Amino acid sequence: MRNGIEGVAFDLDGTLYPNYRLNYKLVPFILKELRLISAFGKARNIIRNEQKNGSAHNDFYGYQADLTAKLLSSQPELVREKIDRLIYKGWEPFFKDIKLYKMAVETLAGLQKAGYKMGLLSDFPPETKLDYLGLLDWGKGWDAVHCSERCGALKPHPLPFENLAAAMNLPCEKIIYVGNSHSYDVTGAQKAGMKTAWIKNPLVSGNKKPKPDFFFSNYRQLFDFMIN
Repeated sequence: MRNGIEGVAFDLDGTLYPNYRLNYKLVPFILKELRLISAFGKARNIIRNEQKNGSAHNDFYGYQADLTAKLLSSQPELVREKIDRLIYKGWEPFFKDIKLYKMAVETLAGLQKAGYKMGLLSDFPPETKLDYLGLLDWGKGWDAVHCSERCGALKPHPLPFENLAAAMNLPCEKIIYVGNSHSYDVTGAQKAGMKTAWIKNPLVSGNKKPKPDFFFSNYRQLFDFMIN
């Protein structure tokens, strides 16, 4: 085990599988619901900008629906139903048959066998997606699975990372968080006091700040870093 680290936590989307494998399957859906998807994305950007002052929302889903409804000039209750039906639940079947990164499962199992506690944090509800990806009950299973929206904030707000650490029963400084987004995963985890590992797109500069503790391009590299 790597000195000082007792837990490894992962982002889901774009980290345990390549984003393009989902995006390709979503193209017809996005074209059909482009107006809703665009407003939903803008609403989440507004929330992230507001979070810079440290705020979180007791009713995240209601607030998100209110913002999206304003952008669509629609009724919040109707928009919330559409978000739940078309985005949260509607996207889940697209995860069937998506191939994970090579050696992702072997790395999870190997890290667990080495004695690390294992956690997962996603901005979107992860449980059904994990089931479709075959990652709900692997090895001894996750020590903690957390959704940032349920605590009222999106990455890179530190609160979701702190809540995950509490669920893993570890202090943040004893966890390394693995993610694909520098802006959300690396920045957010470091704000909470975690170490970070960044699965980096080769087309993206590795000189971004804050600098991750480790960046890698395949799971063999991550496994070797954590075990050796």
